[in-house]
Amino acid sequence: MSVGGGPGERAIWLRFLSGGDVDGLGIGAGEVISAVEDVVGAHGMGRTVFEPRTHLVPDNGGAGHFNVLRGHVGTLGERGLSGVKVVGDFVGNYQVGLPSELALMTVYDPQTGVPLAIMDATLITEVRTGAMTAVGAKYLARADSRVLGHVGARGTAFSNVTMLDSLFPLEEIRVTSRRPESREAFAERLRKVTDTPVRAVATADEAYADADILVEASRLEEPFPLLKTAAVKAGAFVVPYGTISAVELDLLDVMDKVVVDDWRESRSGRFGALRAHVDSGRLSEDTVYAQIGEIVSGAKPGRESPDERILFWHRGLSILDVALAHLILTRAEAAEVGTMLRYR
Repeated sequence: MSVGGGPGERAIWLRFLSGGDVDGLGIGAGEVISAVEDVVGAHGMGRTVFEPRTHLVPDNGGAGHFNVLRGHVGTLGERGLSGVKVVGDFVGNYQVGLPSELALMTVYDPQTGVPLAIMDATLITEVRTGAMTAVGAKYLARADSRVLGHVGARGTAFSNVTMLDSLFPLEEIRVTSRRPESREAFAERLRKVTDTPVRAVATADEAYADADILVEASRLEEPFPLLKTAAVKAGAFVVPYGTISAVELDLLDVMDKVVVDDWRESRSGRFGALRAHVDSGRLSEDTVYAQIGEIVSGAKPGRESPDERILFWHRGLSILDVALAHLILTRAEAAEVGTMLRYR
């Protein structure tokens, strides 16, 4: 007995893109930021289909979990593009020489359901997060921001810092992480790509002292207040997005505006920097000023005065993954990069 397609069905092939294939395409930071800004604006105008992430938490003694993200963007190409990304979050992977976040992306023709590509989405995860931080800063931070304080040295940290550095006249970048060897290596990596002075500091308090832009991208295993409310000066732009909370509960009390990427995403799941704020009612749909798409699309203003304290909480929208997967796939097709696999 044979099982398969009926007579006359055409063969279906899909493109597999390894991490090396994706890296070799040479996609630049400016292209990534532009693609993310475009799709965020489309989201603000209702031209995307977005589903909040779900979590798969294996019985692995707390070693890590998987995030499953699904989305569709109708403005990509002639037919739009749909996609699903699965990304692991395994903080201790550095102990076995692996990235803490490894991701796989599948994309589909939304008109037929035909799978088009499977790709290593580890780079997508890193750069789209940094690009979202940068897009938020473009609309919400002071244009004359001079000091960046960044907590966290792995995963998305490099893109956060370098993309912010490309947009602002920074005079100092301060970085820190739990392990001295990690923060020193991160600072050295940054010095190779920027002329802005980079300083590795021992504590989050040192990183955030009098900073104009404060990014919390820590990898905590238990909640602990690294970003203290008192560190947020007038005019500051604050981005907390660690998986486990590293902020104080009264942080939102000093904010003039709180912006999220999507309120449904903010409410979903058990993780997130402001999870306790949502669960306790300190952050609600009524207290959120805007979704970033509303600001990018022009429906609401962003920063309106130099003294505003503004917080931007982005958890990671699946539509960003889809937009960058489209950029990668289009570039790969043009360059005939990747391995073609017979699907059926």
